[in-house]
Amino acid sequence: MNACLRAVVRTAIYNRIEVMGIMHGYDGMIKDEFIPMDAKSVANIIHRGGTILKTARSKEFLTKDGQKKALANLMKYNIDGVVVIGGDGSFKGALEFTKMCDIPFVGCPGTIDNDLSGTDFTIGYDTAINTVVEAVDKIRDTAESHDRLFFVEVMGRDAGLIALRGGIGSGAESILMPETKTSIDDLVLRLKNKRKSKTSKIIIVAEGDEAGGAFEIAEQVKKRLPEYDTRVTILGHIQRGGNPTAMDRVNSSRMGFAAVEALLKGKKSVMIGIINKDISFTPFEKAVKQKPKFDPDLIRMLDILST
Repeated sequence: MNACLRAVVRTAIYNRIEVMGIMHGYDGMIKDEFIPMDAKSVANIIHRGGTILKTARSKEFLTKDGQKKALANLMKYNIDGVVVIGGDGSFKGALEFTKMCDIPFVGCPGTIDNDLSGTDFTIGYDTAINTVVEAVDKIRDTAESHDRLFFVEVMGRDAGLIALRGGIGSGAESILMPETKTSIDDLVLRLKNKRKSKTSKIIIVAEGDEAGGAFEIAEQVKKRLPEYDTRVTILGHIQRGGNPTAMDRVNSSRMGFAAVEALLKGKKSVMIGIINKDISFTPFEKAVKQKPKFDPDLIRMLDILST
Protein backbone atom coordinates (compact mmCIF):
# COMPACT_ATOMS: atom_id res chain seq x y z
CA MET A 1 0.00 0.00 0.00
CA ASN A 2 2.92 2.35 0.63
CA ALA A 3 4.06 2.08 -2.99
CA CYS A 4 0.54 3.02 -4.12
CA LEU A 5 0.38 5.92 -1.67
CA ARG A 6 3.75 7.17 -2.91
CA ALA A 7 2.52 7.12 -6.50
CA VAL A 8 -0.69 8.97 -5.61
CA VAL A 9 1.13 11.73 -3.75
CA ARG A 10 3.85 12.29 -6.32
CA THR A 11 1.50 12.13 -9.31
CA ALA A 12 -0.79 14.68 -7.66
CA ILE A 13 2.10 17.01 -6.84
CA TYR A 14 3.36 16.75 -10.43
CA ASN A 15 -0.08 17.94 -11.52
CA ARG A 16 0.09 20.81 -8.98
CA ILE A 17 -2.56 19.30 -6.73
CA GLU A 18 -2.35 19.67 -2.96
CA VAL A 19 -2.51 16.35 -1.09
CA MET A 20 -3.93 15.52 2.33
CA GLY A 21 -3.38 12.13 3.87
CA ILE A 22 -5.99 10.68 6.21
CA MET A 23 -4.67 8.62 9.11
CA HIS A 24 -6.58 5.45 10.05
CA GLY A 25 -8.87 5.45 7.02
CA TYR A 26 -12.56 6.30 7.48
CA ASP A 27 -12.11 6.47 11.24
CA GLY A 28 -9.56 9.26 10.75
CA MET A 29 -11.87 10.94 8.26
CA ILE A 30 -14.45 11.20 11.04
CA LYS A 31 -11.95 12.21 13.75
CA ASP A 32 -10.22 14.88 11.64
CA GLU A 33 -6.87 13.10 11.33
CA PHE A 34 -5.87 14.89 8.14
CA ILE A 35 -2.20 15.62 7.45
CA PRO A 36 -0.64 17.57 4.56
CA MET A 37 1.64 15.49 2.37
CA ASP A 38 4.43 16.38 -0.03
CA ALA A 39 7.04 14.45 -1.99
CA LYS A 40 9.23 14.13 1.08
CA SER A 41 6.35 12.58 3.05
CA VAL A 42 6.54 9.46 0.88
CA ALA A 43 10.31 9.21 0.50
CA ASN A 44 11.84 5.80 1.21
CA ILE A 45 8.55 3.95 1.69
CA ILE A 46 8.25 1.99 -1.55
CA HIS A 47 10.05 -0.98 0.01
CA ARG A 48 8.03 -1.02 3.24
CA GLY A 49 5.03 -3.24 3.90
CA GLY A 50 1.78 -1.99 5.39
CA THR A 51 0.86 1.68 5.21
CA ILE A 52 2.38 4.75 6.84
CA LEU A 53 -1.13 6.23 7.09
CA LYS A 54 -2.21 3.30 9.28
CA THR A 55 -5.58 1.63 8.95
CA ALA A 56 -8.59 0.91 11.16
CA ARG A 57 -12.11 -0.41 11.00
CA SER A 58 -14.80 2.18 11.63
CA LYS A 59 -18.26 1.15 12.82
CA GLU A 60 -19.18 4.81 13.14
CA PHE A 61 -18.66 5.36 9.41
CA LEU A 62 -21.49 2.90 8.79
CA THR A 63 -23.90 5.36 10.42
CA LYS A 64 -25.39 8.51 8.92
CA ASP A 65 -24.03 10.61 11.78
CA GLY A 66 -20.53 9.24 11.17
CA GLN A 67 -20.75 9.98 7.46
CA LYS A 68 -21.93 13.52 8.15
CA LYS A 69 -18.88 14.11 10.37
CA ALA A 70 -16.61 12.71 7.65
CA LEU A 71 -18.21 14.93 5.00
CA ALA A 72 -17.83 18.00 7.21
CA ASN A 73 -14.10 17.32 7.55
CA LEU A 74 -13.66 16.75 3.81
CA MET A 75 -15.33 20.09 3.17
CA LYS A 76 -13.24 21.73 5.90
CA TYR A 77 -10.08 20.89 3.95
CA ASN A 78 -11.63 21.61 0.53
CA ILE A 79 -11.14 18.03 -0.63
CA ASP A 80 -12.02 17.65 -4.33
CA GLY A 81 -11.39 13.91 -4.67
CA VAL A 82 -10.45 10.89 -2.58
CA VAL A 83 -8.30 7.86 -3.37
CA VAL A 84 -9.22 4.84 -1.24
CA ILE A 85 -6.77 1.95 -0.94
CA GLY A 86 -8.51 -1.12 0.46
CA GLY A 87 -10.75 -4.11 -0.06
CA ASP A 88 -14.46 -4.74 -0.46
CA GLY A 89 -15.30 -3.16 2.91
CA SER A 90 -13.54 0.06 1.94
CA PHE A 91 -15.29 0.19 -1.42
CA LYS A 92 -18.71 -0.60 0.06
CA GLY A 93 -18.16 2.26 2.48
CA ALA A 94 -17.25 4.57 -0.39
CA LEU A 95 -20.37 3.51 -2.29
CA GLU A 96 -22.65 4.37 0.62
CA PHE A 97 -20.83 7.61 1.38
CA THR A 98 -21.02 8.93 -2.17
CA LYS A 99 -24.81 8.62 -2.05
CA MET A 100 -24.83 11.67 0.25
CA CYS A 101 -22.00 13.73 -1.27
CA ASP A 102 -20.67 14.76 -4.67
CA ILE A 103 -16.97 14.29 -3.88
CA PRO A 104 -15.61 11.67 -6.31
CA PHE A 105 -13.95 8.55 -4.88
CA VAL A 106 -11.71 6.15 -6.80
CA GLY A 107 -10.19 3.01 -5.32
CA CYS A 108 -7.04 0.95 -5.53
CA PRO A 109 -7.51 -2.72 -4.57
CA GLY A 110 -5.48 -3.39 -1.43
CA THR A 111 -6.15 -6.92 -0.17
CA ILE A 112 -3.87 -9.94 -0.03
CA ASP A 113 -6.76 -12.32 -0.79
CA ASN A 114 -7.04 -11.18 -4.43
CA ASP A 115 -10.82 -11.47 -4.07
CA LEU A 116 -11.97 -8.40 -5.99
CA SER A 117 -13.36 -8.49 -9.51
CA GLY A 118 -11.75 -6.14 -12.02
CA THR A 119 -8.05 -6.82 -11.60
CA ASP A 120 -5.76 -9.78 -12.15
CA PHE A 121 -3.77 -9.03 -9.00
CA THR A 122 -4.62 -6.93 -5.97
CA ILE A 123 -2.05 -4.96 -3.98
CA GLY A 124 -0.30 -7.31 -1.58
CA TYR A 125 -1.33 -10.59 -3.20
CA ASP A 126 1.97 -11.33 -4.91
CA THR A 127 3.90 -10.56 -1.74
CA ALA A 128 1.60 -12.82 0.28
CA ILE A 129 2.01 -15.83 -2.01
CA ASN A 130 5.76 -15.34 -2.12
CA THR A 131 5.74 -15.36 1.69
CA VAL A 132 3.83 -18.65 1.61
CA VAL A 133 6.30 -20.19 -0.85
CA GLU A 134 9.28 -19.07 1.21
CA ALA A 135 7.76 -20.48 4.41
CA VAL A 136 6.82 -23.81 2.81
CA ASP A 137 10.33 -24.15 1.36
CA LYS A 138 11.67 -23.98 4.91
CA ILE A 139 9.01 -26.36 6.24
CA ARG A 140 9.83 -28.89 3.53
CA ASP A 141 13.42 -29.12 4.81
CA THR A 142 12.04 -30.38 8.12
CA ALA A 143 9.45 -32.55 6.41
CA GLU A 144 12.11 -34.30 4.33
CA SER A 145 14.53 -34.73 7.21
CA HIS A 146 11.89 -36.39 9.41
CA ASP A 147 9.63 -38.01 6.78
CA ARG A 148 6.71 -35.90 7.94
CA LEU A 149 3.34 -34.90 6.55
CA PHE A 150 2.72 -31.18 7.04
CA PHE A 151 -0.59 -29.35 6.86
CA VAL A 152 0.11 -25.65 6.28
CA GLU A 153 -2.78 -23.25 6.82
CA VAL A 154 -2.75 -19.99 4.87
CA MET A 155 -5.09 -17.00 4.87
CA GLY A 156 -8.19 -17.05 2.71
CA ARG A 157 -11.41 -17.25 4.71
CA ASP A 158 -13.65 -16.58 1.70
CA ALA A 159 -11.23 -17.12 -1.18
CA GLY A 160 -8.52 -19.71 -1.67
CA LEU A 161 -6.35 -17.90 -4.20
CA ILE A 162 -3.40 -17.55 -1.82
CA ALA A 163 -3.59 -21.29 -1.19
CA LEU A 164 -3.87 -22.05 -4.90
CA ARG A 165 -0.87 -20.15 -6.20
CA GLY A 166 1.13 -20.60 -3.02
CA GLY A 167 0.58 -24.34 -3.25
CA ILE A 168 1.53 -24.56 -6.90
CA GLY A 169 4.62 -22.43 -6.36
CA SER A 170 5.80 -24.53 -3.42
CA GLY A 171 5.11 -27.91 -5.05
CA ALA A 172 2.42 -28.95 -2.57
CA GLU A 173 0.87 -32.39 -2.83
CA SER A 174 -2.66 -31.07 -2.44
CA ILE A 175 -4.55 -27.81 -1.91
CA LEU A 176 -7.74 -27.54 0.12
CA MET A 177 -9.73 -24.35 -0.50
CA PRO A 178 -13.29 -22.97 -0.32
CA GLU A 179 -13.78 -23.05 -4.10
CA THR A 180 -13.40 -26.83 -4.31
CA LYS A 181 -15.22 -29.59 -2.45
CA THR A 182 -12.88 -31.19 0.07
CA SER A 183 -13.12 -34.97 0.48
CA ILE A 184 -11.09 -36.49 3.30
CA ASP A 185 -11.51 -39.87 1.59
CA ASP A 186 -9.94 -38.54 -1.62
CA LEU A 187 -7.14 -36.88 0.32
CA VAL A 188 -6.33 -40.06 2.20
CA LEU A 189 -6.37 -42.09 -1.02
CA ARG A 190 -4.12 -39.55 -2.69
CA LEU A 191 -1.60 -39.75 0.16
CA LYS A 192 -1.64 -43.55 0.04
CA ASN A 193 -0.86 -43.49 -3.68
CA LYS A 194 2.06 -41.09 -3.39
CA ARG A 195 5.50 -42.23 -4.45
CA LYS A 196 7.20 -44.08 -1.64
CA SER A 197 10.47 -42.36 -2.53
CA LYS A 198 9.00 -38.95 -1.72
CA THR A 199 9.72 -38.43 1.95
CA SER A 200 8.07 -35.02 2.43
CA LYS A 201 4.41 -34.25 1.89
CA ILE A 202 2.89 -30.78 2.09
CA ILE A 203 -0.85 -30.06 2.12
CA ILE A 204 -1.89 -26.40 1.80
CA VAL A 205 -5.16 -25.51 3.56
CA ALA A 206 -7.02 -22.22 3.10
CA GLU A 207 -8.44 -21.12 6.45
CA GLY A 208 -11.94 -20.99 4.97
CA ASP A 209 -12.01 -24.56 3.66
CA GLU A 210 -15.36 -26.26 4.24
CA ALA A 211 -13.79 -29.27 5.97
CA GLY A 212 -12.37 -27.02 8.70
CA GLY A 213 -8.98 -25.61 9.56
CA ALA A 214 -5.64 -27.35 9.24
CA PHE A 215 -5.75 -28.82 12.77
CA GLU A 216 -9.17 -30.37 12.26
CA ILE A 217 -8.30 -31.83 8.85
CA ALA A 218 -4.94 -33.12 10.09
CA GLU A 219 -6.68 -34.88 12.97
CA GLN A 220 -9.06 -36.65 10.60
CA VAL A 221 -6.21 -37.76 8.35
CA LYS A 222 -4.12 -38.91 11.32
CA LYS A 223 -6.90 -41.26 12.40
CA ARG A 224 -6.97 -42.83 8.93
CA LEU A 225 -3.21 -42.82 8.40
CA PRO A 226 -1.61 -43.29 11.84
CA GLU A 227 1.68 -44.31 10.23
CA TYR A 228 2.30 -40.69 9.17
CA ASP A 229 4.20 -38.32 11.44
CA THR A 230 1.75 -35.45 11.00
CA ARG A 231 2.39 -31.81 11.84
CA VAL A 232 0.45 -28.54 11.43
CA THR A 233 1.75 -25.02 10.79
CA ILE A 234 -0.45 -21.91 10.78
CA LEU A 235 1.26 -19.12 8.85
CA GLY A 236 -1.19 -16.48 10.06
CA HIS A 237 -0.37 -12.79 9.90
CA ILE A 238 3.19 -13.17 8.65
CA GLN A 239 1.50 -13.23 5.23
CA ARG A 240 0.34 -9.65 5.71
CA GLY A 241 3.72 -8.04 6.23
CA GLY A 242 7.26 -7.90 4.92
CA ASN A 243 8.94 -6.12 2.05
CA PRO A 244 6.73 -6.08 -1.05
CA THR A 245 7.85 -7.94 -4.14
CA ALA A 246 8.95 -6.09 -7.26
CA MET A 247 5.69 -7.06 -8.95
CA ASP A 248 3.65 -5.57 -6.09
CA ARG A 249 5.71 -2.37 -6.13
CA VAL A 250 5.24 -1.90 -9.87
CA ASN A 251 1.52 -2.77 -9.88
CA SER A 252 0.84 -0.55 -6.87
CA SER A 253 2.68 2.35 -8.48
CA ARG A 254 0.73 1.94 -11.72
CA MET A 255 -2.58 1.87 -9.83
CA GLY A 256 -1.77 4.93 -7.72
CA PHE A 257 -0.67 6.85 -10.79
CA ALA A 258 -3.83 5.83 -12.67
CA ALA A 259 -6.05 6.77 -9.71
CA VAL A 260 -4.94 10.41 -9.80
CA GLU A 261 -5.30 10.58 -13.58
CA ALA A 262 -8.77 9.05 -13.27
CA LEU A 263 -9.86 11.80 -10.88
CA LEU A 264 -8.43 14.44 -13.21
CA LYS A 265 -10.51 12.96 -16.04
CA GLY A 266 -13.70 13.11 -13.97
CA LYS A 267 -14.07 9.42 -13.14
CA LYS A 268 -15.69 8.42 -9.86
CA SER A 269 -16.84 5.36 -7.90
CA VAL A 270 -14.49 3.08 -9.83
CA MET A 271 -11.74 0.71 -8.79
CA ILE A 272 -8.44 0.87 -10.62
CA GLY A 273 -7.25 -2.55 -11.73
CA ILE A 274 -4.80 -4.22 -14.08
CA ILE A 275 -6.22 -6.79 -16.49
CA ASN A 276 -3.95 -8.44 -19.05
CA LYS A 277 -1.28 -5.85 -18.15
CA ASP A 278 -3.57 -2.91 -19.01
CA ILE A 279 -5.16 -0.44 -16.57
CA SER A 280 -8.88 -1.06 -16.12
CA PHE A 281 -11.77 0.76 -14.41
CA THR A 282 -14.44 -1.28 -12.62
CA PRO A 283 -17.45 0.26 -10.83
CA PHE A 284 -17.24 -0.27 -7.06
CA GLU A 285 -20.54 -2.12 -7.08
CA LYS A 286 -19.29 -4.69 -9.58
CA ALA A 287 -15.87 -5.03 -7.92
CA VAL A 288 -17.34 -6.03 -4.55
CA LYS A 289 -20.27 -8.14 -5.78
CA GLN A 290 -18.51 -10.35 -8.30
CA LYS A 291 -15.72 -12.68 -7.26
CA PRO A 292 -12.75 -13.25 -9.59
CA LYS A 293 -13.10 -16.32 -11.77
CA PHE A 294 -11.46 -19.44 -10.41
CA ASP A 295 -9.43 -21.46 -12.90
CA PRO A 296 -10.04 -25.19 -12.26
CA ASP A 297 -7.26 -26.05 -14.72
CA LEU A 298 -4.74 -24.93 -12.11
CA ILE A 299 -6.01 -27.61 -9.71
CA ARG A 300 -5.92 -30.22 -12.48
CA MET A 301 -2.35 -29.18 -13.28
CA LEU A 302 -1.38 -29.50 -9.62
CA ASP A 303 -2.82 -33.01 -9.47
CA ILE A 304 -0.72 -34.04 -12.44
CA LEU A 305 2.52 -32.31 -11.39
CA SER A 306 2.40 -33.64 -7.82
CA THR A 307 2.08 -37.33 -8.75
